[in-house]
Amino acid sequence: MDSQLTAVYESSGRPSVPPEQLLKGCILQIMYGVRSERQLCEQIEYNMLYRWFLGMGLDESAWDHSVYTRNRDRLLNREIARQFLGEVVSQARKHGFVSKDHFSVDGTLLQAWASTKSLEPLKDPDDPPDAGSGSGIQESRPVGRDALRNFRGQTFGNQTHRSVTDPDARLARKGDKVGAKMSYLANALMENRSGLVVDGEVRLASGDGGETAAAESMLYRKGGTHRITLGADKGYDTKDFIESLERMNVCPHVAQNCNAYRSSSVPDRVSRSAGYSKSIRVRKRIEEVFGWIKQSAGLRQVKVRGKRAVEALTLMAFAAYNLVRINTLMAEPRPI
Repeated sequence: MDSQLTAVYESSGRPSVPPEQLLKGCILQIMYGVRSERQLCEQIEYNMLYRWFLGMGLDESAWDHSVYTRNRDRLLNREIARQFLGEVVSQARKHGFVSKDHFSVDGTLLQAWASTKSLEPLKDPDDPPDAGSGSGIQESRPVGRDALRNFRGQTFGNQTHRSVTDPDARLARKGDKVGAKMSYLANALMENRSGLVVDGEVRLASGDGGETAAAESMLYRKGGTHRITLGADKGYDTKDFIESLERMNVCPHVAQNCNAYRSSSVPDRVSRSAGYSKSIRVRKRIEEVFGWIKQSAGLRQVKVRGKRAVEALTLMAFAAYNLVRINTLMAEPRPI
């Protein structure tokens, strides 16, 4: 990726820190759960393991943490992050760790770096400058950073309010008994042989079929003409999604969501096949991916703002998970 990274950092000014080092620094921060870039740069000063990984000499000074701030837009680039993830997957494919036929998909919520205190009513273009959003909600606007705000009797929604801290974040929750938080929807496409992530995508947590749309988008990017299988949970058992998979020559190994009031859209010939039950069992491995990026990589609450930056960071986290997973697979005894 040297040519791609060099093109991103081409400028007429003084030479910056090598982009490869900054990229590998991001991987270190994710793999070891370093909380901030300032702490990462402090640890590079005395951690010999970090210096060896970054290719730095013992007497070489670490760069200032502000380098990441100035280069964040170029470094946290989802195209570069997606290409980096693809290169990691290619290395795993050379060792025979990646399946070409069987995949699983799922999504999870990542808490945004914004709170409900930052929500403000959306302005109607026809309203006067001092008018409210037309939602009928009387709000006392806080004065100052730490001013108290009265939420009593107020309701919030993605159609009427938006965060001034992170306008791309949306209110979302995973269950009926769980409070809504400002979030993003992270989606992953996993191959079933070794549990490696082959693609990922971040969408707005709007709750209007974002998971199924992301699954279709990742399958289109994957390409290929031969028939594959896709495992997924009950949330993907919708008529439109199953029909879309059939048009893409994908066998829908989706968990059936049927009860006394509705029938499953998964054909009986698929649910009775030999590989269906295996796909349903293996697809749960994708929860290990989400657990790792949230617990170990520190993405339970992302520390960047904006959909593009969150997507780039999530793709880098998927790549780091693959590196950890590949290291484990390489250490396992291989059949002769």
